[in-house]
Amino acid sequence: METATETSPEPRTVTVAHSPDSDDAFMFYGLATHKLETDGIKFEHTLKDIQTLNEDAKKGVFDVTAISFHAYAYVSDKYALLPHGASIGDKYGPIVVSKEPRSADDIGNMKIAIPGELTSAFLALRLYNPKFEYVVRPFDQIIDAVQNGDVDAGLLIHEGQLFYKQLGLDKVLDLGEWWHERTGLPLPMGGNAIKRDLGADLMKRVSRHLHQSIKYSMENREDALQYAMQFARDMAPEVADRFVAMWVNDLTLDYGERGKEGVRRLLTEGFEAGIIPHKVDVEFVD
Repeated sequence: METATETSPEPRTVTVAHSPDSDDAFMFYGLATHKLETDGIKFEHTLKDIQTLNEDAKKGVFDVTAISFHAYAYVSDKYALLPHGASIGDKYGPIVVSKEPRSADDIGNMKIAIPGELTSAFLALRLYNPKFEYVVRPFDQIIDAVQNGDVDAGLLIHEGQLFYKQLGLDKVLDLGEWWHERTGLPLPMGGNAIKRDLGADLMKRVSRHLHQSIKYSMENREDALQYAMQFARDMAPEVADRFVAMWVNDLTLDYGERGKEGVRRLLTEGFEAGIIPHKVDVEFVD
């Protein structure tokens, strides 16, 4: 007769950082609100804007972090990519807008407000045309900069993509449309990365739980959206709903080969164009 008893291991704390954007908050709803079993892993959540998270990733601050794919080029030695949790636009993406109608052919002569040098949107725009002048502005101040005439155009990410027309602004270029016409691939913006030094076993376990969280949110959309709305910068519920629908989709649950190839192609072209200083090893956790 066996007398040995199993003892439960001490919970392992894994730090998770993501932005307060409604799409990120939506994805992490299941884990953040303790709806899911996490087999002895305690997830500790931190919310920061994506630009700060990109910088933190360089220092290896968090075990799991949301990150711009452009920024991933500089931390791929420390982090691998999770195969889910990405914001990927298929035939749509960041949009360059101006006050007066302008041609995309004229981008090289423009001064453009961008949301950060490590954003994937900025990388994609430089691949389109590297010659424009730019100034960095917080993403939620770019529309104002365009309306005030401080810049010729602005590079919009987040919800500004949905309502710039209502503000009287004109589309110069949709980078997702351009990228798809040229490559046939979706344009990846951001994903979730995990520290390599957690070890293969823990990386896979964490990956499984994050995948379950996204799936749970998609299956409980109304509740997850209501949770995400508390972080949504006074966004109207219908706008948040449209925004989440754009950036949490089937490619979020699983990149698939097209999604993964989109990431590889974006970073390879960034290197070949001399924007990224080294070739990037893009590795996904199984």
